[in-house]
Amino acid sequence: MALNKTAVSALAAGGLVGGYAVARRTGNRPLGGAVLGVACVVCGTHWARTSGPARTAALVATYVGAFGASHPLAKQIGAWPAVGVVAAGTAVASQLVSR
Repeated sequence: MALNKTAVSALAAGGLVGGYAVARRTGNRPLGGAVLGVACVVCGTHWARTSGPARTAALVATYVGAFGASHPLAKQIGAWPAVGVVAAGTAVASQLVSR
């Protein structure tokens, strides 16, 4: 199934939010990580097909970096707000960088 640019951006944000939600709700961090990872693979595959290797690398790094950045940010503003901020940032980056 082909996804458009907006759907992939939403999926990237949703993967971050969904991964956290699953981990928090179930208490199973690896399961949340699996949700996060599946979304990254789907988005990365789309980005690779449409945007080329350099943009794909930048977007995957943004996705993974957002996950990492959410942890220290959560100490400052709370977990859900941090996840929301990094998810929004990832969606915006996807819209701006992908083709």
